[in-house]
Amino acid sequence: MNIDRWTRRATLLLAALTVLLSGCTTYVTTEVTAFSDWSSNDAIRTFAFTRAANQQNNLELTTYERMVANELTAHAFHEVDSARARYLVGVSYGMRSDMVTVAEPVYYNPWPAPYWGRPFDPWGPWGPWGPYSTTYVNQSYPIFTHLLGVRITERATGKEVYNVTARNSGAESSLVRAMPYLARSALADFPLGNGVVHTVKIPLGTSGGAVNEMAATGAAPAAAPAPASGAKIAE
Repeated sequence: MNIDRWTRRATLLLAALTVLLSGCTTYVTTEVTAFSDWSSNDAIRTFAFTRAANQQNNLELTTYERMVANELTAHAFHEVDSARARYLVGVSYGMRSDMVTVAEPVYYNPWPAPYWGRPFDPWGPWGPWGPYSTTYVNQSYPIFTHLLGVRITERATGKEVYNVTARNSGAESSLVRAMPYLARSALADFPLGNGVVHTVKIPLGTSGGAVNEMAATGAAPAAAPAPASGAKIAE
């Protein structure tokens, strides 16, 4: 799955800030984009996963499908064999890495001990004017962007009815560790309206747990069941 060129610079800048603040952050933040032609009064939500021929024995894909299936189940979906399914669900995923360089200040103390420092002065080790900034040093950090796409089509007609993409960036180098957050975020408020872009925040360490906060922008979501337990949505 490719990252749109026009979003790459903004993604990297945001990811750089994420790395710098990783010591105090407590959330995994994921951007979610949805395109939808979902009927709000559908009663039968049976589904089966569909794969390309070269993915039939892909264990990594199987692992991610189970995570997506768990989230779909929370929205009244029931997995059945493909011959009886009303919907076919396709899962795509990917990860890319980049290096981000950030200029960081370097400070020095022009009055080394024993000439400065408590209890001999009231201002601390730098006196009343410090610390003194001398220069900036470039520090490079690896940034990893994780992606998950979920595409739902009607089996009988082949019509695409829902297509959602979840994307997050940070210092996490493992896609499998990022995937629970991506899966929960992608389907956190299913079904979204067409063209909705919003941000989902899930507490770090909950493996895509139920508590999340959303800030939605764009079109209003389509009529849907209540959000997942604990979800908060700010429009």
